[in-house]
Amino acid sequence: MVFLMENRSADCINPGYQDLYLKEQLRVKELEAELQVVRDQSRTYSRELSHIYQHSKAKKKQLADTNAQLVKYASDLSTTFLNLKGAHKELQESYRDTIFRLVLASEYKDKDTGAHITRMSRFSIQLATKIGLSQSEIDNIGLAAPMHDVGKIGIPDQIILKNGMLTDNEFSVIKTHTTIGALILENSRASILQTARMIALSHHEHWNGYGYPAGSKGEHIPLAARIVALSDTFDALTSRRPYKSPYPVDIACELIKKERGKQFDPDLVDVFLNNIDDFVGIKREIDEIEPLISSYDFIWSERDTMFPIH
Repeated sequence: MVFLMENRSADCINPGYQDLYLKEQLRVKELEAELQVVRDQSRTYSRELSHIYQHSKAKKKQLADTNAQLVKYASDLSTTFLNLKGAHKELQESYRDTIFRLVLASEYKDKDTGAHITRMSRFSIQLATKIGLSQSEIDNIGLAAPMHDVGKIGIPDQIILKNGMLTDNEFSVIKTHTTIGALILENSRASILQTARMIALSHHEHWNGYGYPAGSKGEHIPLAARIVALSDTFDALTSRRPYKSPYPVDIACELIKKERGKQFDPDLVDVFLNNIDDFVGIKREIDEIEPLISSYDFIWSERDTMFPIH
Protein backbone atom coordinates (compact mmCIF):
# COMPACT_ATOMS: atom_id res chain seq x y z
CA MET A 1 0.00 0.00 0.00
CA VAL A 2 2.71 2.35 0.98
CA PHE A 3 4.90 1.19 -1.97
CA LEU A 4 2.16 1.92 -4.39
CA MET A 5 1.76 5.35 -2.96
CA GLU A 6 5.53 6.10 -3.30
CA ASN A 7 5.52 5.00 -6.92
CA ARG A 8 2.51 6.97 -7.53
CA SER A 9 4.22 9.99 -5.91
CA ALA A 10 7.33 9.56 -8.15
CA ASP A 11 5.13 9.28 -11.15
CA CYS A 12 3.51 12.46 -10.11
CA ILE A 13 6.91 14.40 -10.22
CA ASN A 14 6.79 17.22 -12.67
CA PRO A 15 8.52 16.13 -15.89
CA GLY A 16 10.29 19.52 -16.11
CA TYR A 17 12.05 18.97 -12.79
CA GLN A 18 13.06 15.47 -13.82
CA ASP A 19 14.81 16.75 -16.95
CA LEU A 20 16.57 19.38 -14.90
CA TYR A 21 17.68 16.75 -12.42
CA LEU A 22 19.08 14.54 -15.18
CA LYS A 23 20.90 17.47 -16.74
CA GLU A 24 22.49 18.36 -13.39
CA GLN A 25 23.61 14.77 -12.95
CA LEU A 26 25.17 14.84 -16.43
CA ARG A 27 26.88 18.15 -15.64
CA VAL A 28 28.26 16.72 -12.38
CA LYS A 29 29.71 13.76 -14.29
CA GLU A 30 31.27 16.13 -16.85
CA LEU A 31 32.78 18.27 -14.10
CA GLU A 32 34.12 15.18 -12.36
CA ALA A 33 35.71 14.09 -15.67
CA GLU A 34 37.25 17.54 -16.17
CA LEU A 35 38.47 17.51 -12.58
CA GLN A 36 40.13 14.16 -13.18
CA VAL A 37 41.85 15.57 -16.27
CA VAL A 38 43.10 18.53 -14.20
CA ARG A 39 44.33 16.16 -11.50
CA ASP A 40 46.17 14.08 -14.11
CA GLN A 41 47.72 17.22 -15.67
CA SER A 42 48.74 18.47 -12.22
CA ARG A 43 50.50 15.19 -11.49
CA THR A 44 52.25 15.40 -14.88
CA TYR A 45 53.28 19.04 -14.28
CA SER A 46 54.48 18.14 -10.81
CA ARG A 47 56.66 15.35 -12.15
CA GLU A 48 58.02 17.64 -14.90
CA LEU A 49 58.72 20.49 -12.47
CA SER A 50 60.52 18.06 -10.17
CA HIS A 51 62.61 16.87 -13.11
CA ILE A 52 63.36 20.46 -14.16
CA TYR A 53 64.34 21.35 -10.61
CA GLN A 54 66.68 18.39 -10.33
CA HIS A 55 68.15 19.17 -13.77
CA SER A 56 68.55 22.83 -12.83
CA LYS A 57 70.21 21.87 -9.58
CA ALA A 58 72.64 19.63 -11.44
CA LYS A 59 73.28 22.37 -14.01
CA LYS A 60 73.90 24.89 -11.26
CA LYS A 61 76.47 22.60 -9.68
CA GLN A 62 78.02 21.96 -13.09
CA LEU A 63 78.22 25.70 -13.75
CA ALA A 64 79.76 26.29 -10.32
CA ASP A 65 82.36 23.58 -11.00
CA THR A 66 83.05 25.02 -14.45
CA ASN A 67 83.43 28.53 -13.02
CA ALA A 68 85.85 27.26 -10.38
CA GLN A 69 87.86 25.50 -13.10
CA LEU A 70 87.91 28.66 -15.23
CA VAL A 71 89.14 30.68 -12.26
CA LYS A 72 91.94 28.14 -11.80
CA TYR A 73 92.75 28.26 -15.52
CA ALA A 74 92.85 32.07 -15.40
CA SER A 75 95.20 31.96 -12.42
CA ASP A 76 97.46 29.41 -14.13
CA LEU A 77 97.41 31.45 -17.35
CA SER A 78 98.34 34.61 -15.46
CA THR A 79 101.25 32.81 -13.82
CA THR A 80 102.37 31.40 -17.17
CA PHE A 81 102.13 34.85 -18.78
CA LEU A 82 104.22 36.42 -16.01
CA ASN A 83 106.81 33.67 -16.38
CA LEU A 84 106.91 34.17 -20.16
CA LYS A 85 107.14 37.92 -19.72
CA GLY A 86 110.04 37.47 -17.33
CA ALA A 87 111.73 35.04 -19.72
CA HIS A 88 111.19 37.46 -22.63
CA LYS A 89 112.68 40.32 -20.63
CA GLU A 90 115.65 38.15 -19.67
CA LEU A 91 116.08 37.13 -23.32
CA GLN A 92 115.96 40.78 -24.44
CA GLU A 93 118.53 41.75 -21.81
CA SER A 94 120.72 38.83 -22.85
CA TYR A 95 120.34 39.83 -26.51
CA ARG A 96 121.23 43.44 -25.71
CA ASP A 97 124.22 42.39 -23.60
CA THR A 98 125.48 40.06 -26.35
CA ILE A 99 125.18 42.81 -28.97
CA PHE A 100 126.91 45.29 -26.67
CA ARG A 101 129.83 42.94 -26.07
CA LEU A 102 130.19 41.99 -29.73
CA VAL A 103 130.28 45.65 -30.74
CA LEU A 104 132.82 46.33 -28.00
CA ALA A 105 134.92 43.51 -29.37
CA SER A 106 134.84 45.09 -32.84
CA GLU A 107 135.94 48.50 -31.49
CA TYR A 108 137.82 47.57 -28.32
CA LYS A 109 140.67 50.02 -28.97
CA ASP A 110 138.33 53.01 -28.61
CA LYS A 111 138.04 53.71 -24.87
CA ASP A 112 134.79 55.64 -25.30
CA THR A 113 133.02 52.98 -27.37
CA GLY A 114 130.98 51.53 -24.46
CA ALA A 115 129.55 54.88 -23.38
CA HIS A 116 129.04 55.90 -27.02
CA ILE A 117 126.99 52.77 -27.74
CA THR A 118 124.83 53.35 -24.67
CA ARG A 119 124.30 57.05 -25.38
CA MET A 120 123.45 56.83 -29.07
CA SER A 121 121.18 53.83 -28.49
CA ARG A 122 119.29 55.77 -25.80
CA PHE A 123 119.16 58.85 -28.07
CA SER A 124 117.74 56.70 -30.89
CA ILE A 125 115.10 55.19 -28.60
CA GLN A 126 114.14 58.65 -27.35
CA LEU A 127 113.84 60.08 -30.86
CA ALA A 128 111.87 57.07 -32.12
CA THR A 129 109.51 57.44 -29.15
CA LYS A 130 109.03 61.18 -29.73
CA ILE A 131 107.94 60.65 -33.34
CA GLY A 132 105.39 58.04 -32.29
CA LEU A 133 106.79 54.75 -33.58
CA SER A 134 105.30 51.51 -32.25
CA GLN A 135 106.90 49.82 -29.26
CA SER A 136 108.18 46.95 -31.39
CA GLU A 137 109.83 49.43 -33.80
CA ILE A 138 111.36 51.32 -30.89
CA ASP A 139 112.72 48.11 -29.35
CA ASN A 140 114.14 47.02 -32.70
CA ILE A 141 115.92 50.33 -33.22
CA GLY A 142 117.22 50.33 -29.65
CA LEU A 143 118.79 46.89 -30.11
CA ALA A 144 120.00 47.47 -33.67
CA ALA A 145 121.47 50.97 -33.25
CA PRO A 146 124.63 49.85 -31.39
CA MET A 147 125.67 47.83 -34.46
CA HIS A 148 125.69 50.85 -36.79
CA ASP A 149 129.50 51.01 -36.93
CA VAL A 150 130.25 47.28 -36.72
CA GLY A 151 131.91 47.55 -40.15
CA LYS A 152 134.76 49.54 -38.58
CA ILE A 153 136.23 46.18 -37.62
CA GLY A 154 137.51 46.12 -41.21
CA ILE A 155 139.13 49.58 -41.07
CA PRO A 156 142.83 49.82 -40.10
CA ASP A 157 143.50 51.19 -36.61
CA GLN A 158 145.82 53.89 -37.91
CA ILE A 159 142.84 55.45 -39.70
CA ILE A 160 140.22 54.88 -36.98
CA LEU A 161 142.44 56.30 -34.21
CA LYS A 162 144.21 59.01 -36.22
CA ASN A 163 144.41 62.33 -34.38
CA GLY A 164 144.95 64.63 -37.33
CA MET A 165 143.39 65.24 -40.70
CA LEU A 166 142.37 62.28 -42.86
CA THR A 167 143.73 62.15 -46.40
CA ASP A 168 141.30 61.70 -49.26
CA ASN A 169 142.40 58.09 -49.56
CA GLU A 170 141.94 57.49 -45.82
CA PHE A 171 138.47 59.03 -45.92
CA SER A 172 137.57 56.77 -48.87
CA VAL A 173 138.70 53.77 -46.83
CA ILE A 174 136.76 54.80 -43.72
CA LYS A 175 133.58 55.20 -45.76
CA THR A 176 133.69 51.49 -46.58
CA HIS A 177 132.69 50.65 -43.00
CA THR A 178 129.07 51.01 -44.13
CA THR A 179 129.27 48.28 -46.76
CA ILE A 180 131.49 46.10 -44.56
CA GLY A 181 128.91 46.33 -41.79
CA ALA A 182 126.12 45.42 -44.21
CA LEU A 183 128.09 42.36 -45.36
CA ILE A 184 128.65 41.24 -41.76
CA LEU A 185 124.94 41.53 -40.95
CA GLU A 186 123.38 40.30 -44.19
CA ASN A 187 121.25 37.17 -44.76
CA SER A 188 119.83 37.04 -41.24
CA ARG A 189 116.22 36.02 -40.60
CA ALA A 190 116.13 37.95 -37.32
CA SER A 191 114.27 41.25 -37.67
CA ILE A 192 116.70 43.02 -35.32
CA LEU A 193 119.70 42.06 -37.44
CA GLN A 194 117.82 43.01 -40.61
CA THR A 195 117.23 46.45 -39.07
CA ALA A 196 120.87 46.58 -37.96
CA ARG A 197 122.07 45.84 -41.50
CA MET A 198 119.85 48.58 -42.92
CA ILE A 199 121.20 51.06 -40.34
CA ALA A 200 124.83 50.04 -40.84
CA LEU A 201 124.52 50.51 -44.59
CA SER A 202 122.54 53.77 -44.64
CA HIS A 203 123.36 55.84 -41.53
CA HIS A 204 125.76 58.05 -43.53
CA GLU A 205 123.29 58.78 -46.34
CA HIS A 206 122.19 62.42 -46.50
CA TRP A 207 118.70 63.82 -46.90
CA ASN A 208 119.90 65.84 -49.93
CA GLY A 209 121.47 62.78 -51.60
CA TYR A 210 125.13 63.72 -51.04
CA GLY A 211 125.91 61.01 -48.51
CA TYR A 212 127.39 57.54 -48.93
CA PRO A 213 127.62 54.75 -49.95
CA ALA A 214 124.64 54.82 -52.35
CA GLY A 215 123.74 58.51 -52.48
CA SER A 216 120.17 57.74 -51.35
CA LYS A 217 117.94 60.76 -50.89
CA GLY A 218 115.04 61.87 -48.67
CA GLU A 219 112.57 59.19 -47.64
CA HIS A 220 114.41 56.62 -49.75
CA ILE A 221 116.75 56.48 -46.76
CA PRO A 222 115.23 54.07 -44.19
CA LEU A 223 113.68 55.90 -41.22
CA ALA A 224 115.66 53.84 -38.69
CA ALA A 225 118.90 54.90 -40.41
CA ARG A 226 117.82 58.56 -40.38
CA ILE A 227 117.09 58.34 -36.64
CA VAL A 228 120.43 56.71 -35.86
CA ALA A 229 122.31 59.16 -38.10
CA LEU A 230 121.06 62.15 -36.12
CA SER A 231 121.54 60.43 -32.74
CA ASP A 232 125.04 59.28 -33.68
CA THR A 233 126.05 62.72 -34.91
CA PHE A 234 124.83 64.48 -31.76
CA ASP A 235 126.82 62.05 -29.64
CA ALA A 236 129.91 62.35 -31.85
CA LEU A 237 129.75 66.14 -31.69
CA THR A 238 129.33 66.33 -27.91
CA SER A 239 131.84 63.58 -27.06
CA ARG A 240 135.62 63.44 -26.93
CA ARG A 241 137.33 61.74 -29.86
CA PRO A 242 141.02 61.07 -30.60
CA TYR A 243 140.92 63.89 -33.15
CA LYS A 244 138.64 66.40 -31.33
CA SER A 245 137.39 67.82 -28.08
CA PRO A 246 133.68 67.57 -27.25
CA TYR A 247 131.45 70.30 -28.71
CA PRO A 248 129.27 72.33 -26.33
CA VAL A 249 125.59 71.40 -26.71
CA ASP A 250 124.61 74.81 -28.10
CA ILE A 251 127.27 74.62 -30.82
CA ALA A 252 126.31 71.01 -31.64
CA CYS A 253 122.66 72.03 -31.94
CA GLU A 254 123.57 74.96 -34.17
CA LEU A 255 125.53 72.67 -36.51
CA ILE A 256 122.67 70.17 -36.63
CA LYS A 257 120.23 72.98 -37.34
CA LYS A 258 122.38 74.15 -40.27
CA GLU A 259 122.25 70.62 -41.71
CA ARG A 260 118.43 70.48 -41.49
CA GLY A 261 117.21 69.36 -44.91
CA LYS A 262 120.78 68.78 -46.06
CA GLN A 263 122.37 65.98 -44.08
CA PHE A 264 119.40 65.30 -41.81
CA ASP A 265 115.67 64.66 -42.13
CA PRO A 266 114.16 68.12 -41.37
CA ASP A 267 111.23 66.69 -39.39
CA LEU A 268 113.57 64.67 -37.17
CA VAL A 269 115.76 67.71 -36.59
CA ASP A 270 112.71 69.71 -35.45
CA VAL A 271 111.64 67.01 -33.02
CA PHE A 272 115.19 66.62 -31.73
CA LEU A 273 115.81 70.32 -31.14
CA ASN A 274 112.36 70.83 -29.59
CA ASN A 275 113.22 68.12 -27.05
CA ILE A 276 116.92 68.82 -26.60
CA ASP A 277 116.63 68.86 -22.80
CA ASP A 278 115.62 65.19 -22.84
CA PHE A 279 118.69 64.24 -24.88
CA VAL A 280 121.00 66.32 -22.69
CA GLY A 281 119.45 64.62 -19.67
CA ILE A 282 120.32 61.20 -21.10
CA LYS A 283 123.90 62.34 -21.75
CA ARG A 284 124.27 63.73 -18.21
CA GLU A 285 122.87 60.49 -16.77
CA ILE A 286 125.42 58.35 -18.61
CA ASP A 287 128.41 60.73 -18.46
CA GLU A 288 128.48 61.26 -14.69
CA ILE A 289 132.23 61.89 -14.58
CA GLU A 290 132.90 64.23 -17.48
CA PRO A 291 130.75 67.40 -17.39
CA LEU A 292 129.44 69.01 -20.54
CA ILE A 293 131.92 71.55 -21.90
CA SER A 294 131.04 75.23 -22.02
CA SER A 295 131.17 77.13 -25.31
CA TYR A 296 133.57 79.56 -23.60
CA ASP A 297 136.12 76.77 -23.10
CA PHE A 298 135.73 75.23 -26.54
CA ILE A 299 138.59 75.32 -29.06
CA TRP A 300 138.10 74.12 -32.65
CA SER A 301 140.53 71.44 -33.76
CA GLU A 302 142.03 71.26 -37.25
CA ARG A 303 139.74 68.38 -38.16
CA ASP A 304 136.72 70.25 -36.74
CA THR A 305 137.19 73.05 -39.24
CA MET A 306 137.27 70.65 -42.19
CA PHE A 307 134.58 68.16 -41.13
CA PRO A 308 132.34 69.95 -38.61
CA ILE A 309 129.67 67.23 -38.67
CA HIS A 310 131.71 64.07 -39.16
